[in-house]
Amino acid sequence: MSMHLKAASASQVELTPDALRIDGRSEIVLCASLFYFRIPRALWRERMEQTKAFGYNAIDVYFPWNFHELREGEWSFEGERDADAFLRLAAEAGLWVVARPGPYICSEWDGGALPAYLLAKERMKLRDNDPAFLQAVSRWYDRILPVLKRHELGGADGGTVIALQLENELDFYGCADPLGYISALRDMALASGITVPLIACAGQGGLYEASGFADGVAPACNFYPNDRDPEFERKVAAYGSRLEARGLPLLVTETNRSHFLLRRLLSCGTKLIGPYLQVSGTDFGFTNATNNWGKPLAFMTSDYDFRGMISPEGHIRDEAYEGRLLRRVIETYGSALAEAKPARRRDDGTGGSPPANAAVRQTLELAGGGRLLFVSNVGEREETLAVSFRGRAEPAAVSIAPMRCAILPEEVPLRLWGLEGTLQYASAELACVAMAASRTVMVFHAERGGEIALRFGTPPHVLDADGMEVRIEGSGAALTFAGGRRSGCTLELAGGGRLTLLVTTRAEMLLFRGIDETGSILLEQKIEADVAPRTEEGTVWSIGRIDPLRPIGSGAGVPLPAADYLERQGVYRGFAWYEAAWRLPPGSALQGVLLQNAGDVLSVYEGGRFLGTIVPGGGSRFVPAGSGDGAGRDAPAASAGAGTAAPKETAAPGAADLSAGGPEGSRFAEPPRGGSLIVRTEIWGHSNFDDVRLPGLRLHALKGLTGAAAVTNVRNLSSNWRMRRAGAGSHELDPQLAAPGLDDGEWPVVGFGGWMSANYPDPALECYRRSFETSAEADSWTLHFKGIQAQARVYVDGCDAGPVHPNDPHVDITRFVEAGRTVQVAVFLERAAGRQAGAVLLYEGVRADEWRLSAAEEPELLTAAEAARARAERTELPVTLAPGTAAWLYGQLQPPPEGGGWRMRAAGSGMKLTVFFAGRLVSRLWLPGGEERPVVTGGSSDSFWLPGPWFGEGGAGGREGTLAILLEAVVPDAPAVLNGFTYHPAGGPASGAGNEEASG
Repeated sequence: MSMHLKAASASQVELTPDALRIDGRSEIVLCASLFYFRIPRALWRERMEQTKAFGYNAIDVYFPWNFHELREGEWSFEGERDADAFLRLAAEAGLWVVARPGPYICSEWDGGALPAYLLAKERMKLRDNDPAFLQAVSRWYDRILPVLKRHELGGADGGTVIALQLENELDFYGCADPLGYISALRDMALASGITVPLIACAGQGGLYEASGFADGVAPACNFYPNDRDPEFERKVAAYGSRLEARGLPLLVTETNRSHFLLRRLLSCGTKLIGPYLQVSGTDFGFTNATNNWGKPLAFMTSDYDFRGMISPEGHIRDEAYEGRLLRRVIETYGSALAEAKPARRRDDGTGGSPPANAAVRQTLELAGGGRLLFVSNVGEREETLAVSFRGRAEPAAVSIAPMRCAILPEEVPLRLWGLEGTLQYASAELACVAMAASRTVMVFHAERGGEIALRFGTPPHVLDADGMEVRIEGSGAALTFAGGRRSGCTLELAGGGRLTLLVTTRAEMLLFRGIDETGSILLEQKIEADVAPRTEEGTVWSIGRIDPLRPIGSGAGVPLPAADYLERQGVYRGFAWYEAAWRLPPGSALQGVLLQNAGDVLSVYEGGRFLGTIVPGGGSRFVPAGSGDGAGRDAPAASAGAGTAAPKETAAPGAADLSAGGPEGSRFAEPPRGGSLIVRTEIWGHSNFDDVRLPGLRLHALKGLTGAAAVTNVRNLSSNWRMRRAGAGSHELDPQLAAPGLDDGEWPVVGFGGWMSANYPDPALECYRRSFETSAEADSWTLHFKGIQAQARVYVDGCDAGPVHPNDPHVDITRFVEAGRTVQVAVFLERAAGRQAGAVLLYEGVRADEWRLSAAEEPELLTAAEAARARAERTELPVTLAPGTAAWLYGQLQPPPEGGGWRMRAAGSGMKLTVFFAGRLVSRLWLPGGEERPVVTGGSSDSFWLPGPWFGEGGAGGREGTLAILLEAVVPDAPAVLNGFTYHPAGGPASGAGNEEASG
């Protein structure tokens, strides 16, 4: 039974099992992701025109909540955030829009677009049917839904929004009540007057988990397969059948970018095909995410480029021509294809045998008669296949190149194009039917030779033939052509009509522009972008030293009763500086610093010494005191070119919002209590996913740190544990085994994890117990299970102290310990055969106190950059920084050729760069070097784009073409080096086409 899904009031968009109808016309919607928040406003129209020119009739657009709500209750929809203007341009460009306002969008965007202030709300359940969360969502929807309503298809403003997506891939998240949650979002949308269909996409196939099967909400699918998977069509068919049973078409809102895969999806009857990120972009500002692409931790690059058909700079890549060819095929068959249904398989879409060779075959039954045979080569070499056509006695030989899908017609009525007769079959793909010079012209393409057969009511007459053999057999015509060249013939039909059939190569068809008035093929000239690297381009460089220990801005920061997460202090993005002090016990020596619950990037200084830059992933981390080389306040900040020394920085104006009264700069020029700590912290980005393997990968993870201790004693507790197994095959934890008074005198004494078992690989719980004396002068104790490859749970004096696993091997036991007393520790260990238990270390020390916090976002950093520039000195590249030091590097750039901007690629090691241009943060880079550098992925990890339109805008201090880069030396035992940049022209609006492949 068909739902004919519409919203509460009449809509011009209708969903039925066999079609997606817009304004009453069945359509195949080819939809490219195009995000206004990742593209300069001056280039929105250009990107839209490029997208449409290469075959796409729609764009899908996320609307990031935290891009518009900068702080709680502080909204912005102006300038680069003008979503209303973006939607107007989409309508002017003739592009339909699938609007995706979240509230959660994923998109490798900071926190999946959930505002960071939500993370500090106690007991709020994100992305669930939670009243507090839904109340916050309603404030966002109250802002964004009226904008989308104005731009609905058929609305008063002549908009083109054809669907609205609620949430995003909710099935990846542990939502307790998807029905209640999605229903609540639906009700908000309907209350705002939305009439276009509401959809909810499943990221891993959980249609209920993604949509709750809420009334009036259409489930959609996101597929990210291996493009060569020979079983892919069976999976798609399974979901197509489920949705058909619900009265809905198959809508694929996200998938891979290759048009090879998109053709395979089309073969399954998909009505909306949305390859994700065909139009690349940039995460300007502090909008990058962290996520689990690094197994487990990855930092997303500012360059947001999955090698889709349009690069961040606007270069047209080869894949774009595939999009235009696919669009030509779709338009050629029109509504017959838009309403087509896949031929039924004998199984349910999930079973059956794999294909015998590298070819996958799928048949699509056209509405009104005829069919299309999709033949996909999922192998790695060209395949010559025997394809059986109805009406042909013997199978035809069809050659298919790797990663190609040929769409071959069979028994297609010629009335689709206003003619009488039938296109019986063709071993070439029909990609265009047009009228020219009083004739109908059909244009096919193929790489090898083949055959086209037609049948008419009366025998045709051959007027001419070029490179093509034509046989008239009864009322039919069989045309044989050779491959590798153009060929054609013209037939005169009954009544005087003429039909010209042309066959060309696939390479020419990719450049096909149309048919001229004589019926000949017109090709466009492919324009290659100028992407040859250049050096320096006359850039004038200067460098200004800054004190790495001094918080950017003036003032001494806000005092805190204890260290706390940044979001709880109103810091949601950018840099922050924690300052603290401690008193070491008499006679003790500092062994290192232990940071607790720390993320994302933390540069640690003790007593003015740089100990290192770490990426703990939200967990705790011990930083040895001996890891630094002593670089600190008096070390040279930078050397460059001729080696001129830069002057020390004086106090910079532009305090962070957290600044309070007090002396400027660091409080610890002379540490007041025997020890000092400064931790420069950067929020790289909140996780856009939810992964339990690391604290910092949870969607609700907070940044900064919750405490620190000066470690005065590192004890190895790996030996002399008493062990008892819980029983063969048992996985039940018995807390009685952790009781402090338990008599374990008869248990075997072994090293931690040292018991051998004959029952492996069937793991069972083992309980390890030992006691130790604590220092009378310490007030902080943390256990580190170094190198553990198992799961464990720790009890201290019978109290549950928490879990341990390989990605988070620290457990703070301070709250269970009294100084100078004996402590009983029990560890329940479960591991598979061959997995190591590792060593057990105890960090004893004293907690830091007298905490203060300062912070700086883009405005404060820009102000500091301008202040340091006033004292900068001319320099040349390369630049070398001592470990732990920092400097501002300034470049005065020449205008780019043709206005397209520059892509600048950095070479160097051990350095982190925060790049400002024209008053905006355009990129963050972390160059290779050091053990702490995280996996950096998502686009180019060593380059950034300077948009051409921004060269006419003032940078820091109103200077046009000004580049200001904060350089940080982040490796403790080696200097950092920035060797220089190469410049790649980014082209301009006239570049149109190109073939640059971005690194990533």
